[in-house]
Amino acid sequence: QVQLVESGGGLEQAGGSLRLSCAASGRTSSPYTVAWFRQAPGKEREFVAGLSWRYGSTDYQDSVKGRFTISRDNPKNTVHLQMNSLVPEDTAVYYCAAARTILPTTSAREYNYWGQGTQVTVSS
Repeated sequence: QVQLVESGGGLEQAGGSLRLSCAASGRTSSPYTVAWFRQAPGKEREFVAGLSWRYGSTDYQDSVKGRFTISRDNPKNTVHLQMNSLVPEDTAVYYCAAARTILPTTSAREYNYWGQGTQVTVSS
């Protein structure tokens, strides 16, 4: 079992920045991928960014490339999502998720563990 706890959401103006964090605990020694998903009201949950804990490779949704950066803090078993140049369309509940895969996958069905979510609201 892996437990995930998100933090760092909030209200920001368009053009601003926020940093989300996801602290992992439990059986984190196995190879796995950590990703961020988001879900806006009335929309499906979508992949935002993912990171392979073993290789450090990353993947991003096209709409966030160049604005968002996913990174890891190994000693703290924490993954961060740095979000810059925010736009109102980034408004959503952001979820941290973990999958027992070596490389990031964009399908939510592949992820076994989920955090409780953190709200990000970007005002225009």
